[in-house]
Amino acid sequence: MNDINMVMQNALDAFNSYKTLSPAERAGFLNEIATAIEAARELLVPVAHEESNLPLPRLNGELSRTTNQLKMFARLVEEGSWVEAAIDTADATRTPPKPDTRKMLLPVGPVVVFGASNFPFAFSTAGGDTASALASGSSVVIKGHSAHARTSQLVFEAIQKAIATTGVHAHTVQHVLGSGSTAGKALVIHPNTTAVGFTGSFGGGKALWEYANQRETPIPVFAEMSSINPVVFLHDTLQQNAAALAKSYAASITLGMGQFCTNPGLLVAVQSNALDNFLTLLGTEITQILPQKMLHSGIHAAYSKGLNTALSQIGIEKIGQAAKAAGEEEAFPTVAKVKANIFLQNPHFREEVFGPYSLAVCCDNKEELMAVLKQLKGQLTTTVMATDADITANRDIIDLQTTLAGRIILNDVPTGVEVCASMVHGGPYPATTDSRFTSVGTTAIKRWVRPVCFQGFKDNMLPDALKNNNPQNIWRIVNNEWTNATI
Repeated sequence: MNDINMVMQNALDAFNSYKTLSPAERAGFLNEIATAIEAARELLVPVAHEESNLPLPRLNGELSRTTNQLKMFARLVEEGSWVEAAIDTADATRTPPKPDTRKMLLPVGPVVVFGASNFPFAFSTAGGDTASALASGSSVVIKGHSAHARTSQLVFEAIQKAIATTGVHAHTVQHVLGSGSTAGKALVIHPNTTAVGFTGSFGGGKALWEYANQRETPIPVFAEMSSINPVVFLHDTLQQNAAALAKSYAASITLGMGQFCTNPGLLVAVQSNALDNFLTLLGTEITQILPQKMLHSGIHAAYSKGLNTALSQIGIEKIGQAAKAAGEEEAFPTVAKVKANIFLQNPHFREEVFGPYSLAVCCDNKEELMAVLKQLKGQLTTTVMATDADITANRDIIDLQTTLAGRIILNDVPTGVEVCASMVHGGPYPATTDSRFTSVGTTAIKRWVRPVCFQGFKDNMLPDALKNNNPQNIWRIVNNEWTNATI
């Protein structure tokens, strides 16, 4: 295993160098990482396919998403307004005199990023956590995931080429492999670590969060963990669109063999003939899905155990399951249903089964549907499938959904997360450990910074973002007005 003390000392040394780079230099480094990864595509994708069982088209798309994320953060850094510069100039005539105060966001220090098992590229070694942390000016130590260790190492080698090309500090990005429970804990509790990014299981994320809070100096852990992503189907849309909804949701439930954190694991509706028809059609669609290999044997074993436990609960009824006998590491796509009164009495039904499984909850009335939603824990997404007439009659349901999740979706499936400024990939606990932040999109950078106020400083002592002549030409709040003008 790596010498964690040496790794973290290197990370601190690198941070002290890297944070001094100009926005243009930092952006150039991010772009160079993207270029190096793209140049290694023909090597990376086959290795990731071998290690993860994910299909080649999916992996090629994910690699492109990864390089595009890096380029997106490079553009953000170059534009510069993300630092939220705010300036309040002095007023000596006021009693008492008003001082000159200026605030901006600064990087926190060395960040530890844990690679995710289900996204070998986009949420791993050079994924969104790494890209956003580097954009902030923080150095990064990556804990590579053992499920795709070779892929992680190859991506890190591409990052090393970018380091050599741009001349940034050699340890700006470091890579650690080894036991998650050993190396991972050592990285989190090391005094040089200032923040942690994690995407994975509830158990893993909670353990890291606990380690971080047991330190002499606690640090934030931004962990994306568990979500069953409830979908509400309203009556009119079930009557009008049952067949189309069954096809789209069977595809969403089984996309990537259900190994997405936004997989629709709970389908909620008021009992009706329209609901019965929809569930029959959905069950039929599911039976036609061919089982595929899951990411690795550990996830397959956890899914099989979770599915068997779910289907053994009193009151549950299976409505559709893939008929083909599953081979090694292949999962049975499955949908089941349960009455809402039974659901409300059994907390097990509210737990995630990570894989191609979804549970339909049949409610006697709208009040019972609302009770089901109120009993749910925090989610990454919640969805409502509705016609205009449905929306008019059920605005209170949508209002309730806004309290459950970081993203509320209308008339679409929750699988698929657009990487853009307006995206929120986060939510109340246990979806994440901090619902104020997102792990996807440009505002993901806010996890790795803190606000610092400079009071009474001479202009030549200030960071460029706060100087009177605004050399970076960024938008700032000056005396409570947005402007990019000089002072």
